[in-house]
Amino acid sequence: METAVYQPAEDSGLLAEAVVERGHGRFLEVGTGSGWVAQKAVTDADDVESVVATDVNPHACRSARERGREVASAGGIDVVRASLLDPFADDAFDTVAFNPPYLPTDPENEWSDWMERALSGGETGRELIDPFVDDVGRVLAPGGVVLLLVSSLTGYDDVVERVERRGFDHEVVVRESYPFETLSVLALSVK
Repeated sequence: METAVYQPAEDSGLLAEAVVERGHGRFLEVGTGSGWVAQKAVTDADDVESVVATDVNPHACRSARERGREVASAGGIDVVRASLLDPFADDAFDTVAFNPPYLPTDPENEWSDWMERALSGGETGRELIDPFVDDVGRVLAPGGVVLLLVSSLTGYDDVVERVERRGFDHEVVVRESYPFETLSVLALSVK
């Protein structure tokens, strides 16, 4: 089901870099896709104690479970089929990472298959970013950090404004520019 699951790309690499640098404690990756970033959290992030990965796509969950089996001796990956943060308790995680679907998509051309859903961020590119930012503080333990990948295509300043309204401090952990966009991973912490 490789064509039904988002495979690691430049954005995944940037998020993984931030996870290795900043990830700690109980770790959650929202929208895990292939599970590659969650696997990097298990194998390369020294301060990560446990890893949970979620995706709404059942094929992505299967892929992440397979990657979890590959790293079972290092702690593995618990996989939950979920939409954003819905099933998780308050203060459950020390690190939450998210590489959201962020491509702005005309509603009349909205995609319907799993792979395309992994890319489409709705009309503004922020269809999943906004509710994630609104709720992530609930599942974040005191002293925790959120690692959020943001594309210039989604309105970087709009995302930062929302982050600030929700009471987060933010800083750029890693940023890379490409011909058509700039990708940044923001570290969010509670003020």
